[in-house]
Amino acid sequence: MPRKKELSFEESLDKLEGIVKQMESGDSSLKELMENYTEGMKLGEACLKELSKAEAAMDLVVNVDRTGKITESKLTIEGE
Repeated sequence: MPRKKELSFEESLDKLEGIVKQMESGDSSLKELMENYTEGMKLGEACLKELSKAEAAMDLVVNVDRTGKITESKLTIEGE
């Protein structure tokens, strides 16, 4: 069985927004609502996971010393 292509954050978010609009329209059967809810929860979880990864990457500061050695350290902001 071929493996499903993993959606990008933007694709997942667009699909999630479409599901929400469809559910809000009131034109779906109970079965469709349940299927959309399940898919929406999975998409929402995938989006949150990607946002967490991006946030973690943005919290790193990359430093290069005089010898060219690269180090990473956690970004700290005063007041947080």
